[in-house]
Amino acid sequence: MAELVRVAALTGYFPTMQGLGADPRPLLRECGLSPELLANPEQLISARATMRLLERSAEATGCATLGLRMAEERALANLGVASLLIAHQPTLRLALQALTEFRNRINSTLALQIETFGEEIILREHFALSSPEPHCQSSDLALGVLARVCATVLGDTWAPLSVCFAHEKPPAADMAVYRRLFRCTIEFDCEFNGLVIAGADLDRPAARADSALASHARELISSVMSPAMRTASQEVEQMIMLLLPSGRATIQYCAESMGTTVRTLQRMLDADGTSFSELLNRARMQLSTQYLANPRTRITDVAEMLGYGSIGAYTRWHSQMFGLSPRQWRASTGRRPQ
Repeated sequence: MAELVRVAALTGYFPTMQGLGADPRPLLRECGLSPELLANPEQLISARATMRLLERSAEATGCATLGLRMAEERALANLGVASLLIAHQPTLRLALQALTEFRNRINSTLALQIETFGEEIILREHFALSSPEPHCQSSDLALGVLARVCATVLGDTWAPLSVCFAHEKPPAADMAVYRRLFRCTIEFDCEFNGLVIAGADLDRPAARADSALASHARELISSVMSPAMRTASQEVEQMIMLLLPSGRATIQYCAESMGTTVRTLQRMLDADGTSFSELLNRARMQLSTQYLANPRTRITDVAEMLGYGSIGAYTRWHSQMFGLSPRQWRASTGRRPQ
């Protein structure tokens, strides 16, 4: 399955690099990109090349907040043809549904989950990749863009209750951009990347809602492209992420949830060029890398969150996939449990 993103995902990259006094051209070449290729914001490019570019750029400039600085440059219009539809939905809930509906036309690798915890909502984001890829800057950028989308829908005075980052806390000198962008409590070394918002925010009337404009936008989108609904593999991929911690991430449970049979779902996944076991393995590889990178998360807890009944089963799987046990992998990356 293609892992693509619009060139518009790099909006803000050039001015940010210029502000840091860096020449991006050697880094672009290193990642197989060029200024000419990035001239059209609707051009689809490799998501992995984009992630590598941001990681290398942060490393080369010594700027750990590169992704967040790029997010400050963003406007809803950068989401492309779907932006008008998203902006004029009557509630944030419907705006996020529209964002998810056109995921393939914005960023095919980025998935959004909405989870309810009492009176609070977690808007959790993760990258669904065929194999792990460092993406700290891309995650920060995506979270910053999500916060700006929410503020556009609900009004500039809106702010989340808190924002959670899986990476460690940056130096104090870098905190200013976090405060400017999110204007709320900021937590680090978390188990996920996401925004925590008030439950009432999901259905609060949107500041810019206009049903006529929203209807016009949908007609416009339909006239220029077929709606990019999720493929069967993307539906399954999303369910696997949700069901792994409960141990119910099975093809039988996914098929039932989709209202189909296991055999039919297998045929649908075959048509997408993948299989349930491949999607399950890919999700576990991605989440395992993310969870182990957090030194506060015990390996036993990682095994449970990935749906393993024992740490032994998880260790055998990890050794087979990565060539190292979870403990060895964590040590090799300089992450040690605290």
